[in-house]
Amino acid sequence: MNALLPVDFEAAVVGIAEREAAVWGFRLGDKGTHTSRTIMLDELSLLLDAVPGDASREDYADAVTAGNCLGKRTVANRKISLQHLRELYSLDPNVVLFHVLRELWGRDRPSRTLLALLLALARDPLLRVTASAALGTPFGHEFARQPMTNALIDVAGDRLNRQTLDKVVRNAASSWTQSGHLRGRGRKTRQQVQATPVTVAYALLIGFATGRRGRLLFEAPWCGVLDSDSGKLIDLAVAAKRVGLLDFKQSGSIIDVSFPYLLKSRRRG
Repeated sequence: MNALLPVDFEAAVVGIAEREAAVWGFRLGDKGTHTSRTIMLDELSLLLDAVPGDASREDYADAVTAGNCLGKRTVANRKISLQHLRELYSLDPNVVLFHVLRELWGRDRPSRTLLALLLALARDPLLRVTASAALGTPFGHEFARQPMTNALIDVAGDRLNRQTLDKVVRNAASSWTQSGHLRGRGRKTRQQVQATPVTVAYALLIGFATGRRGRLLFEAPWCGVLDSDSGKLIDLAVAAKRVGLLDFKQSGSIIDVSFPYLLKSRRRG
């Protein structure tokens, strides 16, 4: 069975003030990119490989539209791809969670997939809705589409027609496959992803941004994405401290986590 960590993302973000959410990089509301796209992992990787780490928002746009780093056939396709990548990842160094993802991107290549998923979850409300169905499928069991469809209907009601609803489910299932949580094409099976010190540090930071502190950080839905129990997550947080990604202190049941390295160099708009 899977580690039973909370995956109620909407409850986690509901208390964030709109201005504060924008600074960190959360997107709230009921609209999401998954009506037309997946997490676009390949495109994000191409873009971040093409642009230096200190790039501006305009540099990312130029790389996609003028430089055609994504290899799109038409200018229109380049522009729509840029729009969706901005929706999913912001591509703005003044947005905290993107700035930190960019800092971490070059540290550990195997962590990139989960870093992208974690930021996409912070920015796409529809993807957040699908998390319980994907993550709740036991390891080794076949993924069923209906629970994901039901979750979307519960949230969106009749705002999504049947055709759009089916497309969101297909795109979301593809995204969870790109992240490694699902495997297969037609029939998909749940598999366990491997957390790393880098992905734990980022998941804890996102939980911190939603107002959680101490031990509650390890019970946040962002950590639930990492398919690890709290003991393993704490061990990985200690490892993240050793490489300077965060500060971690524990005294009995009391835990304190802070992020001086990840937050010290972020830009302000």
